[in-house]
Amino acid sequence: MKTLLYMQGLTKEYGKEKAVDNITFSLNKNTSTALIGPNGAGKTTTLSMLAGLLKQTTGSIVMDGEDTKDIRKMIGFLPQYPQFYTWLTALEFTEMVAKLSGVEPKMAKLEAEKTLEFVGLGSAKNKKTGTFSGGMKQRLGLAQAIVHKPALLLLDEPVSALDPIGRREIMNLLKELQANTTILYSTHILNDAEEMTDQLLFLRKGKLVEQGSMREVREKYANPLYKMYFSSSEEAALFVEMSPWPTRQEGPVAFISIEDGKPKMQEVLLKLANSNLSLSKVERATASLEEIFLQVVNKG
Repeated sequence: MKTLLYMQGLTKEYGKEKAVDNITFSLNKNTSTALIGPNGAGKTTTLSMLAGLLKQTTGSIVMDGEDTKDIRKMIGFLPQYPQFYTWLTALEFTEMVAKLSGVEPKMAKLEAEKTLEFVGLGSAKNKKTGTFSGGMKQRLGLAQAIVHKPALLLLDEPVSALDPIGRREIMNLLKELQANTTILYSTHILNDAEEMTDQLLFLRKGKLVEQGSMREVREKYANPLYKMYFSSSEEAALFVEMSPWPTRQEGPVAFISIEDGKPKMQEVLLKLANSNLSLSKVERATASLEEIFLQVVNKG
């Protein structure tokens, strides 16, 4: 798979503080990468440097074999809080951005109309942006970021302001875009990262502390376990007391860690059968991405 972007040793300093500290990673073409980390981890600063809005203190950014200063028109950027000229209509605004992004003037209006239709704003194209709801503004922000068909799309918390329905619709649009676009997005909604990502990048205090595919990260951090659902918290607590294996409890659910393939499910079921405890379900599971996230950002 061909690499679209490579950044090496990227650092951004503000006085003695390092907002981003010597990070290196690459993005392959037509993939989706999630940039994950707590507030203040450096996610927005990283995206802003890639978008050309901030100058890195040290380090290099190379995109498709060219220095980024010459290929800014290959990048689309949606900030976390997009701003618009409230007196312009959605079509006027998107057409203006298209021209600024290198679309030929005679094609800019047509591309703007097609893009607004794609993001679900076709019927609102002649409405002034000052009348838009938060969800409509997020869609318009996506439209201005993709109207020039960028090779790289940078999104800062693209669905954080949306309700569940709006979030689902935007995620579906992003999946469609990935067929021809490389996407790098920051998010704190980890379910979205689980659903749509080829690569995970974990930032903590400006440092890249973990990276890899979802499968690689799960294999490293998502220790397998058994989940047992009891009829009450009291029964779960009784099982924890009698369990010969590493076991913990959360309400009416008990968890047994599986280490080196042990215990086997049959051993667990036999222990449960001899316990006279009321059990509704037992299943093998792995840690969620949220649990992995907590492990990664708290390690070290």
